[in-house]
Amino acid sequence: MHMDFSEIIGQKHLKAHLLKTIENGRVPHAQLFVGGSGSGLLPLAIAYACQLLCHQYTKDSPEYDLCARKVAKLSHPDLHFVYPVNTNDDVKKNPVSSLFSEEWRKFVLENPYGSLFDWFQHLGIENKQGNISVKEAEEISKRLSLKAYEGGHKIMIIWMADKMNTECANKILKIVEEPPDKTVLLLLTENEEQILTTIRSRCQKLHLPRLAEEEIASVLFEKHAMSRNIAKKISRQAHGDYNKALQLMHQDGDDIIFEKWFVSWVRTAFKAKGNKKAINDLLEWSDHIAGQGRETQKKFLSFCIEVFRQGLLKNYKADALLFFDANDPTFSIEKFAPFVHQNNIFEIIDALDDASYHIERNGNAKIIFTDLSIQLTRLIHKPELV
Repeated sequence: MHMDFSEIIGQKHLKAHLLKTIENGRVPHAQLFVGGSGSGLLPLAIAYACQLLCHQYTKDSPEYDLCARKVAKLSHPDLHFVYPVNTNDDVKKNPVSSLFSEEWRKFVLENPYGSLFDWFQHLGIENKQGNISVKEAEEISKRLSLKAYEGGHKIMIIWMADKMNTECANKILKIVEEPPDKTVLLLLTENEEQILTTIRSRCQKLHLPRLAEEEIASVLFEKHAMSRNIAKKISRQAHGDYNKALQLMHQDGDDIIFEKWFVSWVRTAFKAKGNKKAINDLLEWSDHIAGQGRETQKKFLSFCIEVFRQGLLKNYKADALLFFDANDPTFSIEKFAPFVHQNNIFEIIDALDDASYHIERNGNAKIIFTDLSIQLTRLIHKPELV
């Protein structure tokens, strides 16, 4: 598999723009790629790196092909990667990217659209948070001070650059301000506002839009031998996130377990108005969810937001946009829908967003979910018309 622009889903304008920077010899040395999950930040950055590194050879020459093959295998000596890591069973202290390069290679080659959570799962650290530490910054300076092996560019891709801690970010800022010769730094992020403003203002910025439904559907149809109808349904559910489309395709079981949690939560919250037993059940439910890993909790909250939105669409007869299909035969979106309306949907979504924000920032999960449950009990009983 070649990691070239033709392999990248969508993003036509950006590919053309990036190729132009190389042809015109105007490659900014520090660039920030910003995009949502599954929009293709990493594959686009690798394809760009491939063009940059192999540009010195004649297209289709043996040298060019060899260079492109090395990039595709992530084994080109002038292409460096940094990504969030943490200690695991194999690496007990001072975790830095270079100690995980084998795992990284396997992970990216399997699915370059993979999410941060997928990466943490791959390393077995999904219950901790990975980050990019100041130790990593020292490694980066060391690697970039070496001469390029092949005499061309040196490229450093920092994946999920928002996971740099402050000391690391400050060291990276120095490299951004005074880059070594022929060095290109590509910072990739899904959370632009969590990157040091001083770094952001010095990088050339590139925004990746969400992938279009048609683009995702046609890849599912062509590459994964899926019927056009199912490909369409999945691409609609994926909201421009190709990684999510792949997960839906494999129905990774998440949604089934999330649906169970969701259904029991909503039913209990519904009964909990002035009902002591149900209130205790809600506290137990909150306890159970509080025991899950943080990334799982965040994924569950975004699942909840999705189902409430679907309920709202059903309530307001926007059936064309519905795709929710309950696995639980006793739960029907039709019966659920009337409780989600203009008078409570905004507050419900806000409460879920808020909970996700506090989970992300290491809040006490038990308190967060208990509070959320009490809010839901109040909101789900709100009348539609005042």
